[in-house]
Amino acid sequence: MINELKLPTPIVSVGWLHDHLNHPNLVVLNATIPKVTENRSNTKESQIPSTRFFDLKNKFSDVSAPFPTTFPSVTQFEKEVQTLGINKNSVLVVYDDKGIFSSPRVWWLFKAFGFNNVAVLDGGFPAWKHAGFRTEEKQVFNGDNGDFQAKLQPKYMKFFEDVKKESIDRKHLIIDARSENRFNSLEVEPREGLRSGTIPNSVNLPFENLLDNQGLLKPISEIKRMFQPLAETNQAITFSCGSGITACVLALGAELAGYNNLSVYDGSWTEWGSLTAG
Repeated sequence: MINELKLPTPIVSVGWLHDHLNHPNLVVLNATIPKVTENRSNTKESQIPSTRFFDLKNKFSDVSAPFPTTFPSVTQFEKEVQTLGINKNSVLVVYDDKGIFSSPRVWWLFKAFGFNNVAVLDGGFPAWKHAGFRTEEKQVFNGDNGDFQAKLQPKYMKFFEDVKKESIDRKHLIIDARSENRFNSLEVEPREGLRSGTIPNSVNLPFENLLDNQGLLKPISEIKRMFQPLAETNQAITFSCGSGITACVLALGAELAGYNNLSVYDGSWTEWGSLTAG
């Protein structure tokens, strides 16, 4: 009989992952968002052993939507997760190659589809390499399909009409994860043609503030101190960013800090800035 593997928190260290890497129920996912100029066929790129690539942009987004990284359907998500050999009893650890950047989006997607046995790797692939742990050349997963089942939990993801209402509801808090300069329209948005600005009644907490200079999450006590001036523990909070990726870093930090009424604005500023006038 296989010993049950339990995740200690929504974030695990590279030491914890190294110690449990050979557990039969553990699945490690690489959620790195490839750069436009990246040669994806470069077999010299490395990964944590037995990693499966979670193609956030192409397989786990609605690519027919007008905005990037749009929330997928239940059917699409379930099918693609099964293709990665993930089962109902799998234990998932997600990482990316920037430290903590796109991996929390995958953690949040799984929660939004009713699966909670998932954690983010603190410090990601850089921390794994810094620890001197073994790596291997990147591989394509060719195993059997899993029996994963998706059950949509609507509270986790918010959309344009939801946020329109929230933006005029003083009881509801919107926290923007973009940089201070982008939030204050002092810096041009990186997406070409997208206007600068903010969602009405939103406040700013740059996602980088939650990370140290090595890409690791700061202590929970520090993260709590960042959130306490902004929100009550039970207050409804929606996180936004540029395109719904780094908002999930704030969602991860808030959950670790004890907040429990959290959602992410899927389209974030890319959608809001496109659909509203300045």
